[in-house]
Amino acid sequence: MAALDFYFSTLSPFTYLAGTRPWQIAARHGASLTCKPLDILALFARTGGTPPGERHPARQQYRLIELERQAAKLGLPINLKPAHWPANAAPSAYAIIAAQQAGGGDIGRLVHSILRACWAEDRDIADGAVIRACLDGAGFDPALADSGLLAGAESYAQNLEDAVKAGVFGAPFWVMADGARFWGQDRLEDLETHLAGQAA
Repeated sequence: MAALDFYFSTLSPFTYLAGTRPWQIAARHGASLTCKPLDILALFARTGGTPPGERHPARQQYRLIELERQAAKLGLPINLKPAHWPANAAPSAYAIIAAQQAGGGDIGRLVHSILRACWAEDRDIADGAVIRACLDGAGFDPALADSGLLAGAESYAQNLEDAVKAGVFGAPFWVMADGARFWGQDRLEDLETHLAGQAA
């Protein structure tokens, strides 16, 4: 079975645009997919990236143009200036980590619902009530928002170290067990082609 690590931030609009496609692709090719949410600002600092708010105005403007274009292409609603962005991403990341460890729900739906809460619904993903609602909606125990804090914090820090070691520098980012890397929701087709070649 092909193994796939999925590095992302719950603050990332491009991860939101990936939707649930990563899980659909993995399922089609019998691949395992492990969610590895991380601190994107710390990743930028470690790998030479620049946070969106510190980029040249031309880059900031084009980022918004690209987000709007891609959202329209994918048929996804998007608010380019969400009310609660950037929020503290750690609590939502901890919940995803805890849910993945607990099992029993739809992890792809959980991840997308958290991102959608920020980028389409103007909800605060640092709010425990929002996180619990997302957990419940994806079939997980809402109490994971609280019970998974310690383990989530440890894994969240480790995910950053794993990302840097694997050559990850942005989000969303997929790393295969064979070392193949794919950056950006617009590279999911390439990821699927690679998986198809492995399964052939």
